[in-house]
Amino acid sequence: MLKTLTRRAALVASTALVSAHTAQAQDNAIAFDDSAYLGELVLGESKREVATETAIPTTIIDAAEIQDRQAGTIAELIDSVPGVNLVNGSTAAGSGINIRGFGANSTFGTDQKVLIQVDGATKGSEELYRIGSQLYTDPHLYREIEVLRGTIGSFEFGSGVFGGVVRLESINASDLTQGEIGTRVRQTLQASSNGNGLVSSTTVAWQPTKNAEFLANYTYRKLDVREDGDGNEINPDGGDIGDPSWLVKGRFTFGEALDQSLTLSYSETNQQSDDVPYDTFGTADFGNVDREISNNVATAQYNWNPADKSWLNLTAELTYSDEEVISQAIDRTASAGTLALLDADNRYQTTTLRLKNEALFNTGLLDHTLRTGVEWIKRERQDATAGSAPGGEKDVFAIYAVDAVQIGDAWTVTPAVRYESQTITPDAATGLAGQEFDADALMGGLALRYAFANGIAVFGSASYTENLPIIDDLFSTDLINQSEKGTTYEIGVSYEGDSIFNDGDTLALKLNYYDQSLRDLTTYRSFTPGNSIVNVDRQGYELEASYSMASGIYVDFNGHISDGTSTTEGGTVADWRQNPADNLRLTLGKKINKSVDLSWELEAAKRYDRDATDISPGYGVHNIRATFLPQQGVFEGTEVRVSLENVFDKQYTPRLSTRAATGRNLTVAVSKVF
Repeated sequence: MLKTLTRRAALVASTALVSAHTAQAQDNAIAFDDSAYLGELVLGESKREVATETAIPTTIIDAAEIQDRQAGTIAELIDSVPGVNLVNGSTAAGSGINIRGFGANSTFGTDQKVLIQVDGATKGSEELYRIGSQLYTDPHLYREIEVLRGTIGSFEFGSGVFGGVVRLESINASDLTQGEIGTRVRQTLQASSNGNGLVSSTTVAWQPTKNAEFLANYTYRKLDVREDGDGNEINPDGGDIGDPSWLVKGRFTFGEALDQSLTLSYSETNQQSDDVPYDTFGTADFGNVDREISNNVATAQYNWNPADKSWLNLTAELTYSDEEVISQAIDRTASAGTLALLDADNRYQTTTLRLKNEALFNTGLLDHTLRTGVEWIKRERQDATAGSAPGGEKDVFAIYAVDAVQIGDAWTVTPAVRYESQTITPDAATGLAGQEFDADALMGGLALRYAFANGIAVFGSASYTENLPIIDDLFSTDLINQSEKGTTYEIGVSYEGDSIFNDGDTLALKLNYYDQSLRDLTTYRSFTPGNSIVNVDRQGYELEASYSMASGIYVDFNGHISDGTSTTEGGTVADWRQNPADNLRLTLGKKINKSVDLSWELEAAKRYDRDATDISPGYGVHNIRATFLPQQGVFEGTEVRVSLENVFDKQYTPRLSTRAATGRNLTVAVSKVF
């Protein structure tokens, strides 16, 4: 219950437009999250909380759930969030994240409409052809993942967010040391049957004083080719994947009142696959390549949060992201055009300087939580071999303000505004040397929430955003001068209460309806004149619910129902080709005591057949999980997690994917804190 109350307090303090984690004022004393590191289960809690105290559709996956799911990729971890779907989640390099019908597709790993941040550093590629997700990193490096769906809630993080925002926060040393002076080591070994996967993750946390902490993590992940429910190899030419990742992080607290802090971190993930198809989606045969992928993130954050100045909580962040995909063709006899594609080396370097402040003040009966910020972003894209992808530099300046205004105990009114201006300078190889392309946009939104005294709340929001041109648009003088525009309207209701059916039980529900309209689209181009998609309209419902009893029984449920249409330049209206299937996920579990947690999960999707040429059969997949946390004896401090996914070895291909899903997979993980 303490965890629930803490989360509620954080959400109440947040705005209706940004996440509880981001909005919470930073405490410069070293803080830690004990949700997954105490070595015991908490009765009366489900696996995931429902964010009922905020108007935005947000879901937080905490450290306990990250460990519980034993996912191989971040994409596999967040697909349990309503509105989130994977494109080829069974393949690491090919998997992509799609939120509310936007994001990854079978042509590009991203359509620039889903924003990803790792420790504040913005990730993601331009439009890499036939290469999947650009989120190459390992789940073992992170303590919390937050998914914000839709536009409302995105203005503090970027522009052009039609699908949503995925934010990852890396683990801290104090998660293991619990704020106590000393050294702790956490070792995890994991094995999976499908693909003969092996994982070793070692974390060393050292806290020499109360005001300093240091952490180092090294994770190595190995995975061979997986099989689907019929026993067929999902990507037979994919070979095995060796995926080392590591993280170093330090945090210092200083000042006369210990009201200042400095956090430094660096993480790196590498992935190498030899003699694999260039097309990670398996939809076309361009030939095979040796491919090496690296993903590096460096961050430095300074915070000053004096206790006697409620109007001052200043943070300065400097982040650097370096993403590189190096490919080399195996068959050197291919045509010059094919070799240019297969040999293309793509590199993205993004440097961001961000200054932001959170001010708490009141004006009469109005209590304000005002967050303001300014950003300078430099993004450099290497010109790929033979010009298969244009190179250049994008310089961005942005300023934003989000003010959560609390009126009494019932009303929360939150306006938000963001202004962004950019300049794209092409590389000489593009043939546009000496030219510059400027664009700017003013965007924003408004959220309203009214809370009744009985635990029911109603909320709604309206937002407008623009997706400014990207470096990839340099190949067209029309596209480089056109921004994509979109509006989103949402309305919903939530409820949270205690002792509903039995003493000590807790029920939380949140239902949200959204209506999105995108115009002047440039991403979905066609080689056939008049067939390029320029407008997309989508509507959908998202439901999240959790119920837990003091006896340890719990239920988690979420579902997503949506529909959408697209319109071409020629005026043809059709089902939006990235419409996800209606789906739900239900978990029933029982925490027998502080040591044992048993759960069953159903993942189901409805048949999609609105278009006779685009049919995706429905399916239902069962997963079971067990967690054992011995509380005494020689195994005290040891964690054993066992999961059996796709229990009945179901053969199915999820909607939006081009490859079949993974068949039955038994995973066993053993962790020990020393």
